Amino acid sequence: MIIVYRYGHRIGRDKRITTHVALVARAFGADGIVIDTKDEGVEESIKKVVERFGGNFFIKSGISWKEYFKQWKGKIVHLTMYGERVDKVINEIRKHKDLLIVVGAEKVPGEFYEIADYNVAIGNQPHSEVAALAIFMHFLTDGKWLDKKFNGILEIIPCKKGKIVKYNYKKILEKEGCSKAVIKHCEKVAKLAKEIAERIARNGIKVDMEAVEAGAWLHDVGRAKTHGIMHIIEGVEIAKKYGMPKKVLEIIKHHGGAGIDAEEAEKLGLPKEDYTPKSIEEMIVAHADNLVGLKYRKIDDAIREFKRKAGEKAAKKLIALHKKLSELAGIDIDEIVDKLE
Repeated sequence: MIIVYRYGHRIGRDKRITTHVALVARAFGADGIVIDTKDEGVEESIKKVVERFGGNFFIKSGISWKEYFKQWKGKIVHLTMYGERVDKVINEIRKHKDLLIVVGAEKVPGEFYEIADYNVAIGNQPHSEVAALAIFMHFLTDGKWLDKKFNGILEIIPCKKGKIVKYNYKKILEKEGCSKAVIKHCEKVAKLAKEIAERIARNGIKVDMEAVEAGAWLHDVGRAKTHGIMHIIEGVEIAKKYGMPKKVLEIIKHHGGAGIDAEEAEKLGLPKEDYTPKSIEEMIVAHADNLVGLKYRKIDDAIREFKRKAGEKAAKKLIALHKKLSELAGIDIDEIVDKLE
């Protein structure tokens, strides 16, 4: 267990720097951070990071150092410019299972030097406690923090240029409270949508594969709130919360059936506007959804259900969408369904 104790936090001056101490503690492999002064703002900021980026890191504030040090059963490491060089003592420190790493925001009481099992210097020149903690944690983990997996909703993929962000869409559905049946349905829709998109892309038509994947996985995330038609609107709002791009929001918004026009939307209780899928990505996800219940189904089965539940007009839209996508794919979409079955 590796815990960081932050001493001397001042709400008015240190909110940003203490937040950075906590972020470094988490990213470099600590299990949690304890702050002496109660600060719900810093707590909330760090909990949001953990929520999105994963891990089991905890944060507590408003706990006095005397109280916490007294109950601590492991070794105490005090980071200070007056201590022993980190490279000289780190091998000995690594032998201990439980470590409390103390970093100060201001001058610490003299008692700290006596209480600490190790007073460790990260250089003997004035610099930031954020830097001191990062370097110490790098030494402590022998650089292995670089390979730590957090299994969060978001993962940043290292790349030479640009930004690559990988989302765990299944985890988003789980976190929002979607049922197992909804999650299974979304997984099947994502598989079918991917197959359709790849077929269309082979014919030289540009398809945003990432948007298709995200939209397919998240098209029904709104069912965490309601299984009625308003799950479309709820889904868009949830996706916004996770910073999904507009293209994905549009896929979620336009996935209902084979298209809902403004007049139909008003009758159904949706805000009066056109919900017809327009982009190729929107059409792919909407139709993949049409061909998946709890299992895959052919177009004829989908047509029968559309006629029964929504009428002839909806069924005609479905047929037209199926025909269009089949032409773009160069294969009847039913054949793709056969493959997945």
